[in-house]
Amino acid sequence: MTEKPQLSFWQIWNMCFGFLGIQFGFALQNANVSRIFQTLGASMDDIPVLWIAAPLTGLIVQPIVGYLSDRTWTGLGRRRPYFLIGAVLATLALFAMPNSSALWIAAGLLWVLDASINISMEPFRAFVGDQLPARQRPTGYAMQSFFIGVGSVVASLLPFLLAKLGVGNTAGPGEVPDTVRYAFYFGGAVLLLSILWTVLRTREYPPQTLKAWDEAPPLLRRPLDAPRARRNGLAWFAAGAAGIVAIAAFALDKQLYILAGVVAGYGAALSLLSLTGGRGAFASIMADLHDMPPAMRQLAVVQFFSWFALFSMWLFTTAAVTSVHYGSSDTTSAAYNEGANWVGVLFAAYNGFAALAAMVIPLMVRRWGLRVSHLINATLGGLGLLSFLVIRDPQWLLLPMVGVGFAWASILSLPYALLSDSVPAEKMGVFMGIFNFFIVIPQLVAASLLGFLLKVLFGGQPIQALTIGGISLIVAGLYVMRVRHPALRAVTP
Repeated sequence: MTEKPQLSFWQIWNMCFGFLGIQFGFALQNANVSRIFQTLGASMDDIPVLWIAAPLTGLIVQPIVGYLSDRTWTGLGRRRPYFLIGAVLATLALFAMPNSSALWIAAGLLWVLDASINISMEPFRAFVGDQLPARQRPTGYAMQSFFIGVGSVVASLLPFLLAKLGVGNTAGPGEVPDTVRYAFYFGGAVLLLSILWTVLRTREYPPQTLKAWDEAPPLLRRPLDAPRARRNGLAWFAAGAAGIVAIAAFALDKQLYILAGVVAGYGAALSLLSLTGGRGAFASIMADLHDMPPAMRQLAVVQFFSWFALFSMWLFTTAAVTSVHYGSSDTTSAAYNEGANWVGVLFAAYNGFAALAAMVIPLMVRRWGLRVSHLINATLGGLGLLSFLVIRDPQWLLLPMVGVGFAWASILSLPYALLSDSVPAEKMGVFMGIFNFFIVIPQLVAASLLGFLLKVLFGGQPIQALTIGGISLIVAGLYVMRVRHPALRAVTP
């Protein structure tokens, strides 16, 4: 064969099936972790800081796993060993989290859970790029979106459904209700079994074969300018350190320490790069960050605004709906827990609509192309979040979830299809991991600034976080029109 063969529907189904379990874990985390934190005594101001575990672990874990998986070849292949390791660890964390006896234990388990899910998830993105030719990649990533949607629907609905079956939905102070506890147990089993399906039902191409079939344009390398990297690193580090001092001196919101710490950390990384002489794993990852393809740099902006919006929704929808639509912020009250369960239904709804959108998106791409399709979907999601301001009947909140679902399915597929066409096969894993920076950084910014902005500008009203998120999604959709799709090269025998 002189080019990568097309796969059948069921082959694509099998290679993406593990995402059912990955998103099962993520959906349980997104819909219930704030609830667990509040139950264990966290204040609303503390929620963004406690959630910082999720983006920070992705920031560290994904590039490392991508770098390692690019260089791995075993009896299980290149990516599948990482699927399996992450699945086992994530399952154990899901079993343990609802049994946390203290807030610090739950926060620590969130670090473990998110790191473990990232170990499995990052190679799945590269797996589609490895297995599919460029013309089938939108279908492959849309199939992942389908399983993400299906897994999230069931996982988000679980506490609500268990309550309808008579399982206890309230508990004493500091105790997690049985509805949440049993949902996490079931989720752990689904995560492990679905990833095992993909591990056992797929094969992988050897690295030398993938290199021969590579369609991506060549990567342009720029030599490392160590003195410049050192100067820039010191400047970034000084800016972050100055920010930390200013926050302490003026008694600013403590969440701003996160943003200042990210700036200082980037400066430290640049300074360390200047000392390595371009050698080693860290230097290789930083060099790839430095030499990103042009399309990846443009997609970074799209990702920033998209994931800032999503993190706003995940952080504050429970607080917004329970306080505005159900009139209670008391975590022990029946009204609060009824509202929190309804948020689970809303999250299930947007994921269900995302599963349907995943079947429509390949048709949209064939009709309008990757960029226009993403613009349409992101705009629908932005309008959906903005409509929370005017809707007061919680039942009608299902309607904006249609737009959010289309945006979610598009965010999980079309930027990755654009990216995978731009990067070489032998670096598919590390570039997918680096791409995660542009998912993590907006979440860190959101965790740092949203609580502060809500307190200063909006009187602490959590529903205004959804306003910010809606505007951010529309901006992301508009900016995608600036992304240049690479010209793929022909594969020669």
